[in-house]
Amino acid sequence: MARVCQVTGKKPIVGNKVSHSNIKTKRRFLPNLQKKKFYLAEEDKWITLKLTTDAMRTINKNGLMSVVKKLRAEGEKI
Repeated sequence: MARVCQVTGKKPIVGNKVSHSNIKTKRRFLPNLQKKKFYLAEEDKWITLKLTTDAMRTINKNGLMSVVKKLRAEGEKI
């Protein structure tokens, strides 16, 4: 499974690791992904999402059902 957030769509990005002597080598910056289970009370079931911690804050702010509706409208299977 890819390292992509289901809510925000954040992916790994590429940058440079810079040493003390200023030598640059390629590296990847990975998103802070977590697997989290949520209870969807409206449908009386548990769902598991692969989220960044930023997306968890979005769910706390907007509510789980509104985020799930938006994901389903975009074609995500939940």
